[in-house]
Amino acid sequence: MKNFPGVFRRVVRDGLLMAAMVATPVSFAQENPGSDYLGRQDVDAFIDELVAEHRFSRTELEDIMAGAERSDRALELISRPAEGTLEWKDYRKIFVTPERIAKGVSFWEDNVETLARVEQELGVPANIIVAIIGVETYYGRQTGGFKVLDALTTLGFDFPRRGEFFRKELKNFLLLAREQNLDVDELTGSYAGAMGIPQFMPSSYRAYAVDYTGDQQANIWLSDEDAIASVANYLQKHGWKYGRGVAVQAKVSGAKHEQIVSSGLKPDKKLSLVRKAGWVVPKMVPKSSKVLAMKHEGSAGAEYWVGLHNFYVITRYNRSQMYALAVYQLAREVKDRYNRSLALQKQVAKGEQG
Repeated sequence: MKNFPGVFRRVVRDGLLMAAMVATPVSFAQENPGSDYLGRQDVDAFIDELVAEHRFSRTELEDIMAGAERSDRALELISRPAEGTLEWKDYRKIFVTPERIAKGVSFWEDNVETLARVEQELGVPANIIVAIIGVETYYGRQTGGFKVLDALTTLGFDFPRRGEFFRKELKNFLLLAREQNLDVDELTGSYAGAMGIPQFMPSSYRAYAVDYTGDQQANIWLSDEDAIASVANYLQKHGWKYGRGVAVQAKVSGAKHEQIVSSGLKPDKKLSLVRKAGWVVPKMVPKSSKVLAMKHEGSAGAEYWVGLHNFYVITRYNRSQMYALAVYQLAREVKDRYNRSLALQKQVAKGEQG
């Protein structure tokens, strides 16, 4: 069993200190005039809600919020996500690279038994799981250096456009820390508060994280096994259909093909309607399918893609057409390279035996 670092230390409170805090009439806001958040009316209302609905200790929450620091960097990054600022040709260059493909093969080889079992048990292909982890954190190499408490508090209270969402995630984060006995001061993640190898938001952790090793902890920070099973569980619970396709590239002609292009995520057009508009879609796509017609600017010009149901499932992980395309293409490349490597190994072994 791997040794857990400080992030998994049990949170131990000094009873005498807490008793003194409760007995002292002076508020944390008065004791911490330099706090970025404690004492704000909206933060006080948030604390009231958690105390009333989830039986938190007010003094404990005030202690936690007194330590939360505003992250201007998180605000800067969330205002210009790659999915919203890059063309497909540039976005693809980040995630579908020879290096990331090779690392994906290595990750697969290192976890071949776990990936095979999870694919069989949950019905999510190994290469899709590998690609999700590859796009999210470069196979666990880039999990983020932001303090999750700071990121979620900042975005929850100082990013009005999505404040409600991030306050919900902050609530789930505090519940998660209590449920799993985690130290909120030590958990790190992305600028948006996503955590661990699969980059789960706190609500996703609570709903989908899997303790695949059976050690009583869904350790998505350090355990490849738990991360793999958690990704598969997330996709399976969102409706992944085993053996079905993800996306296919199409050719277009005529004057009406642009009219069918969608900026949405869910397949909403009958395949017959898309074909009637001038899209030539490979015959492998069932005639009864509903599809998502997409256009993205590739390195050699406009590319036209048809997304299927499983494409939509991938967008539940990250609500972006380009994200799902990157996952699909990386998965395809990794699988092809892995199979070639496997065939070569078998050929070499056969030659040595001969």
